[in-house]
Amino acid sequence: MTNVLQARDLTRHYEVSQGFLKGHATVKALNGVSFDLQAGRTLAVVGESGCGKSTLARQLTLIEPPTSGSLLLDGNDVSQASAAERKAMRTKVQMVFQNPYASLNPRQKIGSQLSEPLVINTRLSAAERVERVREMMKLVGLRPEHYYRYPHMFSGGQRQRIAIARAMMLNPKIVVADEPTSALDVSIQAQVLNLFMDLQESFNTTYVFISHNLAVVEHVANDVMVMYLGRVVEIGDKDTIYSRPLHPYTQALLSATPSIHPEDRRIQIKIQGELPSPLKPPSGCAFHKRCPFAIERCRQESPELRSLDRRQVACHRAEEINA
Repeated sequence: MTNVLQARDLTRHYEVSQGFLKGHATVKALNGVSFDLQAGRTLAVVGESGCGKSTLARQLTLIEPPTSGSLLLDGNDVSQASAAERKAMRTKVQMVFQNPYASLNPRQKIGSQLSEPLVINTRLSAAERVERVREMMKLVGLRPEHYYRYPHMFSGGQRQRIAIARAMMLNPKIVVADEPTSALDVSIQAQVLNLFMDLQESFNTTYVFISHNLAVVEHVANDVMVMYLGRVVEIGDKDTIYSRPLHPYTQALLSATPSIHPEDRRIQIKIQGELPSPLKPPSGCAFHKRCPFAIERCRQESPELRSLDRRQVACHRAEEINA
């Protein structure tokens, strides 16, 4: 299967001020993330708040460059591309933001907002742009009269449909969806998830679906990447990871996922303590202070991703604790 995007040791650090006396410190938001994104599939990125999911989204959508590492889009390294090159590449990668109430311009009619990507990036005539916009509105379940309305006249679910339509206007190869259903009512979430899947089937779009909700991820993902404190701790096929997670952190996340089916319920594993600060990450394995299986090696040596049981996992004791 063709890779449309490849990340290799992707790193993003931020310099932050700690006050006049303490000077500056480095926040390691992303710390050596590597993965392949295959055409027409959905990669779900999961983890607690502060694990680096949204930072990764900004790298993938070329909003900001990585500190180091490479990002290959269709075989071209865009990590250090010029502003003009990044603008040209950005048409291939679009984003759906978390909050549909904040991502739309309240002073601009929906038709104009959906036309804007076409005005900037294509040479279509005004009539052709209107036709294209109306076609996309129909695909996402919006009516023709919605073209002349403002965002405040729509519900949250309708606004997210508008945001999805805007992301799809240029028929991008990749759409990065950053928590696209978390601001919506539960009754609307399934409709929006089904819309994502229908559009993927129609356009063969590749998704990076960022979420903390593993029940949502199970519904849409082909592959799952679990992140912790800026690093990937487990990545592989969704069915493989959901049926037998190997990393203790993945096991804890899945055990906290509710299910209406008794046979799918797991014994809940409670993680002790708080997520460490990215300003001062722990030595060795970043998870060792909260892991019930940690040994001295975990405190001293950072585990690398390695192939094990049809996925990659970063844990020194994965075989022992899952024997």
